[in-house]
Amino acid sequence: MKWVNYIFLVLFLLSAALQYNDPDPYLWIPIYLWGAWLCWLALKKKFPSVLYLLSALFYIGYATWLFIAPDGVISWAKEHDAESLVQTMKATKPWIEQSREFGGLLILLLSLFLNWFLARKKT
Repeated sequence: MKWVNYIFLVLFLLSAALQYNDPDPYLWIPIYLWGAWLCWLALKKKFPSVLYLLSALFYIGYATWLFIAPDGVISWAKEHDAESLVQTMKATKPWIEQSREFGGLLILLLSLFLNWFLARKKT
């Protein structure tokens, strides 16, 4: 699992660095840095359950909002025929930006739950 945390750590650090030109970098840079920090803690074999719980609640809550928001994932899928999310990196359409952010939260949740599950398994 150590190599997975290294991959997630690098992925989240790169994602945080790429957020400087995002419409809301003040939100997404800390979100990705937090995910990187949790992976760093996992590499050090530290699994603070309160931080994991609060992080999971935040990620799930925000992902839920992005899913049901007026220009969210449902809108992208139903009203905009699930158009390509990678057509251009300049997201001028809010449903594309929201859907990409939803995907980022799913990746963060994946890393969080993998570490949480393995930490519980070891104890």
